[in-house]
Amino acid sequence: MEFFFDHLVWFFEKPENAISLLKQRGLHVVKGGRHESWGTYNTLTYFGLSYIEFLGIENLSIAEKHGENRLITQIVEQLAKESREGPAKVAIRTNHIEELAIKLKAEGLTVYGPLSGERVRADRQVIRWSLLFPESADNKVSLPFFIEWEKSDEERYSELEDQGLIRSHILGQPKLESVGFVVNHLDKTVEIWSRLFGLKQGDEYIDTEIIARCRILEMNGTNLLFCTPIGDGPAAKVLNEKGETPFLVNLTDTNQSHFFEMLDGYWRFQ
Repeated sequence: MEFFFDHLVWFFEKPENAISLLKQRGLHVVKGGRHESWGTYNTLTYFGLSYIEFLGIENLSIAEKHGENRLITQIVEQLAKESREGPAKVAIRTNHIEELAIKLKAEGLTVYGPLSGERVRADRQVIRWSLLFPESADNKVSLPFFIEWEKSDEERYSELEDQGLIRSHILGQPKLESVGFVVNHLDKTVEIWSRLFGLKQGDEYIDTEIIARCRILEMNGTNLLFCTPIGDGPAAKVLNEKGETPFLVNLTDTNQSHFFEMLDGYWRFQ
């Protein structure tokens, strides 16, 4: 079963405010649309088919009604109740979501879905997909969620290009090389993700900017980077304040070398 990185979900109080902030950094960000049945809305920045979604709550009373959609229960808990913004979850793309649900249940995971989802674009076109949310029994290891789009990758890429969503950024054509996660136990977490999803592990190394031991899991589109703190620094700060979570965006082909904090997350331009 083949997997592709789809997107990083970034909880943000007012997603529209991310547009001007990221534009100042040379990134192209656009209004996405509304998830009317979930009470949420978003803005988006694309790097090919890999993208970052800045997700906010538009109607809390609607969002609070969702139990099976674990992303919506998470945003209600983190954003509405704790006012905690920043990177929150990654979505991995599959074309076999029903088969995957059976496999993950057989692995002993609690599985929510597949659930149907849709978003109304600014031009009133409706985009549809299915979602799957696996969780470990003790909920000690944070796992991704999965998405299967109604349309093929080729159809989606062509449409996104036509709409001007996929296009060159101000700073050029950067690639979303990897998304970094901070975790308590590097070896255990990497082993679980690698075994469940058949991902190849890279070599361990020390990242001196975030002060952590790190290892890549290779994925089509965008890699996943797992890091455990080895001293005081950005990784330790996030783990202490937020627990295990995505926290770092690594962009390559940016024609610069810059590590900085923005929108309650860390960014590395290379």
